[in-house]
Amino acid sequence: MELKNKYIVTTTINEPTIATYKFAEIAKRDGWTFVVVGDKKTPRYHYQEELDCVYLCSKEQPDMYPELSDTIGWNSIQRRNIGLLYAYDQGADVIATVDDDNIPYDDWGKNLLVGQAIECDLYEPSQNVFDPLSVTNTPDIWHRGFPIDLLGKRHEVEYKGKVKRKVLVQADLWDGDPDIDAMARLTMKPIVKYNVEEPYCSNKIAPFNSQNTFLAREVLPYYAVLPHVGRMDDIWGSYILQYYFPNSVIYNKASVYQDRNVQDLVTNLEKEVIGYRNTYNFINNLQKYMDNLPEEAQHFYKTYMKAYE
Repeated sequence: MELKNKYIVTTTINEPTIATYKFAEIAKRDGWTFVVVGDKKTPRYHYQEELDCVYLCSKEQPDMYPELSDTIGWNSIQRRNIGLLYAYDQGADVIATVDDDNIPYDDWGKNLLVGQAIECDLYEPSQNVFDPLSVTNTPDIWHRGFPIDLLGKRHEVEYKGKVKRKVLVQADLWDGDPDIDAMARLTMKPIVKYNVEEPYCSNKIAPFNSQNTFLAREVLPYYAVLPHVGRMDDIWGSYILQYYFPNSVIYNKASVYQDRNVQDLVTNLEKEVIGYRNTYNFINNLQKYMDNLPEEAQHFYKTYMKAYE
């Protein structure tokens, strides 16, 4: 199935980076529309004048989606939700959500599997959650948002052979300094190069993030980068999506190199504590996910889903 209406969405507070320039080039070359969602700190001139993209500035967004904008707040990476909704409203068949420090390889987006029924390698963990990094060549680090309650058993995984899967979410991996769990980064500071070549999946729920992920149109009303939950924003959003669309996610070879923006790793750790405390319970009570979100996040998510109606 050919996906004709393809969008790339990011948000940034930085001047154009190597990654954003490269995504703009790929978009022009391969028929994508590149959407950059600005914030109050974003130097909008550079994006409006220098970069070939659709730039949604901070003055436009409250007029476009007033209630949603209010529930997100400013100076927040969760402004990305504005771009996801905008792409959906423009009729996007597939949306790639990316970060401004993930430099795409030249073949980025060429191996697009969203919307297809494909054969992929199936893994079954002994627990009810799959760590997608546990079966790669970096087994000592784990995906951000994998419940720490299960860390000791994350390698108890059985290969079940090939399975056919309809792909609604394609989570490509990331070389370089990846967006992994903060404790893993603080203790190991890895620079990775993945040897994954073929897509793989699990028959259990698994985390994916928003840094290099392709989403089918039909899942967009159920996927959000949740504000007010720290660095569980995209992760809990991924679990909620899988509640509505089980067995819809595949992981695929790395298609970006993360040249990580300067960040305070201890601050990142502090923002992940909400996950250390609550993710395991969140996953095990997904049918009541709304009740397990903070009140502000509940208000956002209800507003977000309503905006798609």
